[in-house]
Amino acid sequence: MNGRLDERCRGLVAELGLGSRTDVRSVRPLTGGVASDIALVDLGDRSICIKFALPRLKVAADWRAPVHRNAAEYAWLKFAADVAPECAIRVLGHSEARHGFAMEHVSGDGVYLWKSALLGESPDRGEARAVGDLLGRIHAASASAGFDRRGFENRGDFNALRIEPYLNYTAARHPALAAPMSKMAEALHSSQAILIHGDASPKNVLFRTGNPILIDAECATMGDPSFDLAFCMNHLVLKAVHLRGARAQYLAKVVEFWEAYAPHIAWEPATEVEARTCALLPMLLLARIDGKSPVEYLSAPECEVVRGLAHPLIKAPTQSLQALVEILNTALPKAAA
Repeated sequence: MNGRLDERCRGLVAELGLGSRTDVRSVRPLTGGVASDIALVDLGDRSICIKFALPRLKVAADWRAPVHRNAAEYAWLKFAADVAPECAIRVLGHSEARHGFAMEHVSGDGVYLWKSALLGESPDRGEARAVGDLLGRIHAASASAGFDRRGFENRGDFNALRIEPYLNYTAARHPALAAPMSKMAEALHSSQAILIHGDASPKNVLFRTGNPILIDAECATMGDPSFDLAFCMNHLVLKAVHLRGARAQYLAKVVEFWEAYAPHIAWEPATEVEARTCALLPMLLLARIDGKSPVEYLSAPECEVVRGLAHPLIKAPTQSLQALVEILNTALPKAAA
């Protein structure tokens, strides 16, 4: 596999005019993702990252997705750079034939991954507000009349990568919740309101000089803004379950995230986005336990806690994130005692 990746990287470097095949001194696979092969490529005078979409994701369940999604990811990264250049990764070229692209390697003093900071219970540096504000800016820009949607008309990809493995698969394992989860799946599939990232998780947020950089946008599509919000907030709640000492702080970040995001909403009433986020969030909580991509750091007892939290909130969702956080704050100490 590494030999094949080496050859693919050399071919992409040459095709994009980033150097010759022999300029590639080394190719080192990077870990962390399940949907793509990612490599750090040493060109002598600089290092770059190269990413290729995989047809079958690296998880236990059989999870397949079309490799042309790589083009939408590249287009999202370029758009985000136009909207917020201080919060963007520099892209270096895309190959439609190879379903791969090259980008800068983000590294250096002060660069850190938000997921690592959360799991390490690092001091808060305003990350939730910064990410909420960035997503709000990108969503709002994509809602403008002049936005070109043509690179993101790929609902089939989003269905394969998100709706089926997270909502439909999980609903089949919880028949009592199938009706609301199936209804949500249909609503997400039909929405084309704004451009969403589709994987706005702390594992995909780097911080550089205090600015958030969103990466891994291979689920990018025209969709419902509540998906990006609930997807990110979900990880804050899961870490609140896992890290009892940081519980109150991490749940508070959910509200902070929303407060930074909400002022950017101009395409519909903010209360409607918030209500859909509240309905979707507990479904995603359950999906990260019983869906095709279970979170790796929760123990078996913690998974039971998440199920106990998610079920009633799916059946009777709140209308506000503040109310949702209050319910979690009340329930969690008892559930995890």
